[in-house]
Amino acid sequence: MSSDPTSAPPTAEHTTGVPEEARRDHAAGASPVREGFRVVILGGGPGGYEAALVARQLGARVHVVERQGMGGSAVLTDVVPSKTLIATAEWLTVTEQAPELGIRSDGGPDGDPGTLDADMAVVDDRVVRLAKAQSQEIHGRLEREGIKIVDGTGHVEPDISRVGTRRVRVTTAAGEEMTLDAEIILVASGATPRVLPTAEPDGERILTWAQMYNLTDLPEHLVVVGSGVTGAEFAGAYNALGAKVTLVSSRDRVLPGEDEDAAELIEGVFRRRGMTVLSRSRAAAVRRTEDGVDVELTDGRIVSASHCLVAVGGVPSTSGMGLEEAGVELSESGHIQVDRVSRTRAFRIYAAGDCTGVLPLASVAAMQGRIAMWHALGDAVAPLDLSAVTANIFTAPEIATVGVAQQQIDSGEIDGHVTHLPIARNARAKMLGITEGFVKMFSDRATGAVVGGVIVAPRASELIYPIAIAVTQRLTVDQVANVFTIYPSLTGSISEAARTLHRA
Repeated sequence: MSSDPTSAPPTAEHTTGVPEEARRDHAAGASPVREGFRVVILGGGPGGYEAALVARQLGARVHVVERQGMGGSAVLTDVVPSKTLIATAEWLTVTEQAPELGIRSDGGPDGDPGTLDADMAVVDDRVVRLAKAQSQEIHGRLEREGIKIVDGTGHVEPDISRVGTRRVRVTTAAGEEMTLDAEIILVASGATPRVLPTAEPDGERILTWAQMYNLTDLPEHLVVVGSGVTGAEFAGAYNALGAKVTLVSSRDRVLPGEDEDAAELIEGVFRRRGMTVLSRSRAAAVRRTEDGVDVELTDGRIVSASHCLVAVGGVPSTSGMGLEEAGVELSESGHIQVDRVSRTRAFRIYAAGDCTGVLPLASVAAMQGRIAMWHALGDAVAPLDLSAVTANIFTAPEIATVGVAQQQIDSGEIDGHVTHLPIARNARAKMLGITEGFVKMFSDRATGAVVGGVIVAPRASELIYPIAIAVTQRLTVDQVANVFTIYPSLTGSISEAARTLHRA
């Protein structure tokens, strides 16, 4: 974000580039832009394609420049494929409760009790197929809306014409050059996996998260370097799929930036399932061997394995685009500096998504893109509000969060109450054999409004929605508690948490 994202923005006439007559038409109830207003979007990920749909809805002529395929890395190499892989792993973790539920196998040959195994060739084929299908669906939707898609890369020219338009030079996939003029440019170029100089990926044994789908066989032993969200998700998934997994964490616990209780629970689950977690350990180098890899730790230990995933964050894809020459301010890390309506400091240039470093979530990228177009094209808009963003970690069980964190309450930054209910006491959870997880809810001490929550449970990504509504709409704990829930249901624990926060 920019250094002062909450400051009053410059006037719309100075920054948005929307013609004055268009704003007058919008005030009178007409379309907020004139037909033919030109928008060029660099990047076809969630921030780019959602912005394109909004801009087209508002009457603009839109070009999207994307070199990888519509949906960007989120669809082709990140969110969609990783969560598809995790969905397979999830089915295998569900079988943990089978004996308790009275489900048993008839056994395999020679008295083998029989187990469920993942066919990685089938799994990876399905992952790639679904990602491509999703990309093609987005491509088709944009084309049906009249949005022009250019397969190539864009470079923002530094000059501005006399009438205030900007220019983008595009190099197509075929090597041809073309120029696009635009009243508004949105940069949504995303990010790529961070590469360590001592752990250069080869796509076979040393891999980034974007290369994991090259594997057609289950790794015999996978070392995951990095215990953030990406590292934890892949480590948990491959552990569930049957691989031996070692997770190298430089911090005291996995998921160091997440709710402490949730992170401790997940680490306990990892260890219970046989994963080796090396806490307070840092990888110094990863080297290819004849039949695998050696991961050297800073304390001199060597972990030998068949494969290594290096999951140490991402790098914004902003170099070589002419952004600084065009007046766009970049941080030291290369992220584009934006305010809460996605404006950069450059005239008529906006930015959205992972290239801004705001929050590396597809939902946030999409909202940034929409906000950019609403603002740029003169429609009604509210600045980005990060206080109500929902996030989910697709481990098993999942971790879903929204609103303020417990640490903010414990430190005194937020004057609030906390309640913590183990999921195991829920009647529906008992029926399903769910024993690990909890529901947390946080309320404002003065008003009783719900200000945040954490759910650790299977499908927590679905269960967090009622708490997200409460946070967004500033509902009180009593209002949440007085909504009927199904009995028995996991959502009953959300209602119970709200009741425990009631203050007479």
